[in-house]
Parts: sequence; structure tokens; C-alpha cells
Amino acid sequence: MDGEELTEQETALYDRQIRVWGADAQRRLSKAHILVGGLKGTVAEFCKNIVLAGVGSLTLIDDHPVTEEALSSNFLIAPNENMFLGKSLAELCCDSLKDFNPMVRVSVEKGDLSSFGGDFYKKFDVVVVSSCSLTAKKLINEKCRKLSKRIAFYTVDCRDSCGEIFVDLQNYTYSKKKLDETIECQLQYPSFEEAIEVPWKSLPRRVSKLYFAMRVIEKFEEVEGRNAGQTSKEDLPKVLNLRKEVCEAHSVNESLIPDSLLERLVAGTGEFPPVCAIIGGILGQVKKSS
Repeated sequence: MDGEELTEQETALYDRQIRVWGADAQRRLSKAHILVGGLKGTVAEFCKNIVLAGVGSLTLIDDHPVTEEALSSNFLIAPNENMFLGKSLAELCCDSLKDFNPMVRVSVEKGDLSSFGGDFYKKFDVVVVSSCSLTAKKLINEKCRKLSKRIAFYTVDCRDSCGEIFVDLQNYTYSKKKLDETIECQLQYPSFEEAIEVPWKSLPRRVSKLYFAMRVIEKFEEVEGRNAGQTSKEDLPKVLNLRKEVCEAHSVNESLIPDSLLERLVAGTGEFPPVCAIIGGILGQVKKSS
């Protein structure tokens, strides 16, 4: 990546944002190769943002067909049935994203994201996964970490009007100015598995109740053999029982996770477009800064 300058065409197209974050940041963004798995509404917003910003290439994976839920939250899918018959979510989103910025290479890969080996992942600089199981998140993050190349890993999930983002930049180096000098600093990020295994009692009080609620639901889906987001209000009694077990294991009170919050998350598995726009926008900003 070093030494490769922006072309005249890129400089002209991205002139306004270069004025905001500088030519070096734009150069790094334009050489970045991003892999995205799971194309619900929040991820669609993220993809739109980075394509408009001028990322080098974007590869999409999601073999699922179009559903009513997808139509309600993913604006990249045209509402014309004749246009999406026989096509996967990834293929439909790819068609739309190409129109946003012809200078960005957008492509589709078929298959289960967690089944690919290390040689596949090393082609990318960033991996973003959504709407996948707890086991899949751990596995994909582990595969990225085993490579000699540093790959930024993100998970993003949105339920009802709530959402969360996990970030693993591994050993991340950044610079900050102190008086008249620039200091190089490092941050060591934990893996996804390490992060969720931290005892709850040791976490800061400011940690949102949503974090704990999402871990319970994630665990419930794993125990029950469900796909991500495959819950309903009828599952609430079992989820409440699991909350008791998990809270006892972490030596915390059940009141840490309100019944009302669990009920919302279990029943409201769909996404709200306004929330998708906010969470997808935040994820896009996190990516640009990394």
C-alpha cells in the first residue's frame, strides 16, 4: 500500500472528503479490501457508506433469498419482485452498490463464511460479519488472527431499536500529538472470544445492560441450535431461565438484565431503518479511522 498515490480521477472525485480527513487516509481507504458477510439493513448502510467513500474493493457473502424483513430494512433491494427472483441478497446488493460508485470494485462470493480457510481471508484487510451464530463469530475471528497479516475484524448486530458493534484491530498502532511532538502509541485488542469471556463483575459500571442481554440471547440461540435472530416471544420463559443461570455463573443479580429488555430483543428480531442508518454510519466511521 505504501507509495501508491491517488490517481487524478480519485483526487477529483473524493476532493471534499480529502479536505476532511486528508489525502493519506483517503489513499489507505482506496487500497483497502473489505469482506462483508450477512446483508441485513445495518450492513447495507455500512456498505453504502464505504462505497461512496471510495474503498478499494468490497466482497459480499449472503446466499439467503429475499424476505419480507429484508425488504423492510435493506434499501439496496429494489421493491420489484421481477428484479430479485432467483437472486441472493448478496447479488442484489452488489447490483445496487455498483451504481453508487463505479470506481469501487464490488463482487459476490458464494458459500458459508465460516467454512472458508485462511488463504481466503488473507486477501482482505477488513472482515465484517453480521447475523451469524456465536460459534461462527469466534471461528471467523480466530481464522483472521492466525494469519501473519493484520486483519481488522468487526461484528455488528441490530435487533428492534438496539444495536452493538464489536471491534478487533489486534495490535493497533496510531499516532497522537503531544505539544510539539508526535507520539506513536499501541493498543492491544482482545479477540471476540476473550472479550465475551471477561467476568461480568469485573466490567465497568457504565457497560450497557444491552451488552449483557445480547450475551444471554446469543447463548440461547447457541444452546437451542437456532440461527441468529431466530427467536420469538414464545421463547421468553426459556430465555429468562437462561438469564438466571448465566447471572449466577457470573455472580451478578438478575436485575442487571431487565425482563422488558429481553422481551424486546427476543420478540423484535427485525431492524428499524433509522437505527440501521445510525449503527451502519458508526461502523463506517470506525472503519475509516482504522
